[in-house]
Amino acid sequence: MAIVRWILGRLILLIDWLTTPGGVKRPPEQQAALNQQTAHLSLYQFQACPFCVKVRRFLKRNSLQIETRDAKRDPQYRNELLSGGGEIKVPCLRIDNDQGDTQWLYESDEIISYLEQRYLKPNA
Repeated sequence: MAIVRWILGRLILLIDWLTTPGGVKRPPEQQAALNQQTAHLSLYQFQACPFCVKVRRFLKRNSLQIETRDAKRDPQYRNELLSGGGEIKVPCLRIDNDQGDTQWLYESDEIISYLEQRYLKPNA
């Protein structure tokens, strides 16, 4: 079963690489402002996880610069995810606010919805 998962993971990565979406072109000042707004976000993920690929493709397509943290290969990120979020489940968006509070958002659809509402709506 592990071999099947490994093969499927590599296939997912190949398809992702072959069909990488282009990003949104924004004026440099607007992109810099958006990058500053998203600087407090981190995406905990596994490289070959299909739901993580879905979120990463959304980030690429919308030119959102969010740090990705591989919780499978990096023990520090894995421990952060477990101690902060309470479980090793990816994708997970870590949201650090100005008051020093941290919110952990799971599920690819919820992460994408949050990012759309917060950063991509015309009045955002």
